[in-house]
Amino acid sequence: MDTPTGAHITARALRDLGVTVIFGIVGIPVVEIAEEAIDLGIRFVGFRNEQAASYAATAYGYLTGKPGVCLVVGGPGVLHAMAGVGNSHANAFPLLLLAGSSETHLVSRGAFQELDAISLLTPHTKLAIRPPSLASIPDVISTAYRTSWYGRPGTAFVDLPADLIQGRIEDASDIEPTSIVPEPPKGGVDELRLSRIIQQLKSATAPLVVIGKGAAYARAETAIRTLINTHQLPFLPTPMGKGVMPDSHPLNTASARSTALQEADVVLLLGARLNWILHFGASPKWNAHATFIQIDISAAEAARSPRTAALALVGDLGTIVPQLTRALGPWAYSPSRFPSPSYSHRLAASAQRNAAAAATKAAAPTAAQKPMTYARAFTLIKRTLHALAPPDAGAVVYVSEGANTMDISRSIFDVAHPRLRLDAGTHATMGVGLAYAVAAHVAYNGPEREGYSRATAPSKEKTKTKKKIVCLEGDSAFGFSAMEVETMARYGMDVLIFVMNNGGVYHGDSDDGEEWRALQRVTLAGPTVASSSSSSSSSSEMGAAMATASGSGSGSGSGSRSGIKTGSTTNTNTTRGGLRSTSLGWEVRYEKIAEACGGVGFFVRTEEELARATREGFESGTVTVVNVVVEAGKGTALAFGWMGSGKEGEGEGKGKKEGGAKL
Repeated sequence: MDTPTGAHITARALRDLGVTVIFGIVGIPVVEIAEEAIDLGIRFVGFRNEQAASYAATAYGYLTGKPGVCLVVGGPGVLHAMAGVGNSHANAFPLLLLAGSSETHLVSRGAFQELDAISLLTPHTKLAIRPPSLASIPDVISTAYRTSWYGRPGTAFVDLPADLIQGRIEDASDIEPTSIVPEPPKGGVDELRLSRIIQQLKSATAPLVVIGKGAAYARAETAIRTLINTHQLPFLPTPMGKGVMPDSHPLNTASARSTALQEADVVLLLGARLNWILHFGASPKWNAHATFIQIDISAAEAARSPRTAALALVGDLGTIVPQLTRALGPWAYSPSRFPSPSYSHRLAASAQRNAAAAATKAAAPTAAQKPMTYARAFTLIKRTLHALAPPDAGAVVYVSEGANTMDISRSIFDVAHPRLRLDAGTHATMGVGLAYAVAAHVAYNGPEREGYSRATAPSKEKTKTKKKIVCLEGDSAFGFSAMEVETMARYGMDVLIFVMNNGGVYHGDSDDGEEWRALQRVTLAGPTVASSSSSSSSSSEMGAAMATASGSGSGSGSGSRSGIKTGSTTNTNTTRGGLRSTSLGWEVRYEKIAEACGGVGFFVRTEEELARATREGFESGTVTVVNVVVEAGKGTALAFGWMGSGKEGEGEGKGKKEGGAKL
């Protein structure tokens, strides 16, 4: 028998750690690791770009609760995979990144794809390391795997030079063995601080529990459901915290978010951080006098905000939340103890108003010859999907990205179980959607089914039917990784992708094809021609094009086309006309990508077409892209509700009203 190579030793170490899937892109020399891994029974999912592969590995880590593994080539492959490193760090997803590198004896000589990846990645990872010898590979990989997982999850990086991958060890007995890494240790509770926390909760007139994606990662849903139901505490999920408590629960304040934030006087953060998503815990979004209690796996998170440091507990939510429940005893929050209208009554009134407004938008039928609104399109998709798979069944995983698409869909698509909604996350990263969909398909539908989404033991869910992965993509976001549709087709993943096509980033330039093409002609002619005073035919043609673009004709005055609003400013200067910086192509046929890869595509303009495409796409056995033309939204302000007020103590400013775009 041949002596083992470094590639075989690496693959065997991964197998012995319990790794069942690797995401990545191969090239020389890491292809040898991938091939050895496949021969050892590890599934390799090959992507079209390292960025997407690294995103998928981070999402797999979140969905399974243990490190996702990504394998890339050195140099440019590492640079592309740094996107996943950043995503892992920002979201606290465990990632083990393996990369090839130049031969050690060629360092500093301009070797093929030479890059000092250790120096590059050390500031951005929990560990960046290179095995000193073939025999040490298993121990180094095991250490990296454990480091990425224990404590606050993040990235561990292992650099594997070509001479190490391709080298052979003379005596196989020199190889250090490895084995399954035990679950991370659970943190304990400071009893004195716990007692103070109990006093705060019991004295609250307006308590609020904020459930973050850290709670979903911690698999703490059973403990949190017991806490909420036993003590009748109003709660607010962050976008990826949805499902830890069912969206339909009567204590859910999501539809009265602004009221809950502004009135809560004691706030319990469970796996949630006071970052931009929660407005840093600052007024005027929050009650300036609120007391914040934070339970997190990382002490550093409590140190970020002076509002959480005094009443923070560090440890695993699955351990601490039951202790909190026991310490609260038979106490339950009772609104009847307080003068009417109480906090609960005001939450209910706010929720009722917002629900009525949302229902009005959703019910408004699309006018003839007009594109659908986002709200109407999502309502039709939701209605069809719920008829095919009710939320309580937990049979659909939603992946959402793109500013309008993510923000609006968040409040429309209900989930009843945890880890069934993935989005751009803490980094607000565009381009993660299709990679996350691949990761979700592998986690929930792969042979191992390492992901689970119910408040039950994972072994019980593995007997359940497969889940449908539904991607809700903005057309801009889809463009970041559209070729991963081929990855889905190649591996038989029946992902259903909706591309919300408004022809732009945030919004498009026009709902009319002729108007858009007129704007394109202005752009192609260039800015100097547009401002020229010459009487050339090109200038005349430009003037006609600009008149068309602005909607003006003979005798209509000088008018100007509706420009882009940034905050409260609108650009209406026709001498700088043409397509705006946010513009994308007019009704691009994105569904053709699926067809070219062996999947199914639908181009949709009407409500009837959308309902049919949703139903057929759900039942399709292959990847399906539904290209949905929606209103361009030209002239609307480029603003987000969570950024409406930049300074503490200011009023609500120009941010969106309650129910608007908030992550």
